[in-house]
Amino acid sequence: MVDLPDVANKYPSQISGGQQQRAAIARALANEPKVLVGDEPTGNLDTVSAGLVFAMFEELVEQGTTIVMVTHDKDLAGQVPRVVEVRDGRILSAAEVDQRLVNRES
Repeated sequence: MVDLPDVANKYPSQISGGQQQRAAIARALANEPKVLVGDEPTGNLDTVSAGLVFAMFEELVEQGTTIVMVTHDKDLAGQVPRVVEVRDGRILSAAEVDQRLVNRES
């Protein structure tokens, strides 16, 4: 699923950041969890690798996995069906989040 057959026998220092991130996701998926939690899962990745990881998340969601993701990437947050934004230690209401997303797109 993470498309890493050619790096199975390599050490982490021998593979790219994107490959390391996908390997970490593969480890997290080994037990087929119903919920996957990711803290900045694309934070250190180039846009191509981040896109691959996000596409993998979309596929997992289609298969029934719930994904809870923490990110500062507003573009990434704009691609998910539900956003819960925390600002200054306070969870913003859905209306506040929706308005912020509308303002960002304008």
